[in-house]
Amino acid sequence: MVKLTRTEKIFDVLIIGFLLILTAMCILPMWNVLMVSFSASEAAAAGRVGLWPVGITPASYLYVLERKPFFTAFGVSLQRTLLGTVISMVITSITSYPLSKSASEWRWRTKYIWFFFFTMLFGGGLIPFYMVVVALGLVNTIWALIIPGALNVWNIILMMNFMRRLPHEVAESAEVDGASDWTILWRIYMPMSLPVIATLTLFTAVGHWNSWFDGMIFMNDLDKIPLQTYLRSINVVIDAEKLRDMTPEQLMLFSKISNRTFKNAQIFIAMVPILAVYPFLQKYFVKGITLGSVKE
Repeated sequence: MVKLTRTEKIFDVLIIGFLLILTAMCILPMWNVLMVSFSASEAAAAGRVGLWPVGITPASYLYVLERKPFFTAFGVSLQRTLLGTVISMVITSITSYPLSKSASEWRWRTKYIWFFFFTMLFGGGLIPFYMVVVALGLVNTIWALIIPGALNVWNIILMMNFMRRLPHEVAESAEVDGASDWTILWRIYMPMSLPVIATLTLFTAVGHWNSWFDGMIFMNDLDKIPLQTYLRSINVVIDAEKLRDMTPEQLMLFSKISNRTFKNAQIFIAMVPILAVYPFLQKYFVKGITLGSVKE
């Protein structure tokens, strides 16, 4: 056992303290959002809610969950996230593999890289983008939320650079044995690229789950909008809804919530699925690093 010097011990204490502060900065805001959402409307409006709820009530969550469109929108977001993430990762992998080759292996490599990079610098704008989606007949379909953003150039650059650092001797030995590029990609490169795949999968899933603007401009039917767009719409409705159209039960529930508690309930509901998925992807980060290690 190595004995640490006094300086090393002080340094370790400082590092641990710094990491604890960063952890608290990440956790405490989410914890406060949860506490406010469970607090009484008067306490939340007065700003008296800190790390513990004041006047515990689940009224804000009941107000959201009692609406059938909420579960419909939740299903749309779930479908969008699953399909969008799978399609995006497949396209990203297929595109990144040839771009990771050297110029001697594929002479068009540099030209294609600049072609993709150009799209990061210049965009056509919202109106041409909307016109293209309309011309393709994707409006008011789930594909309007998936196909336009299926190819992310930034993700391609990350995966391409990761693949370029992989030992090419493995691919060369597979080519000698008669393996095709498809076989090398799916049976060699993909298992070795699990760390970057897990990272990009998480980024892509979070992007799809949190997106709301495309659902607002491309979806015409309320039963086809994603969760984030729905949550934004009911945030507006709660201020404009006429009290005379409510049932006595709804009036009782409405009296127990405020705009602040309602907003915090929406925020926490939207965070739960991603918070639940992240621990499962976290283990693949470590496992992918192990599978990606190759000894020469």
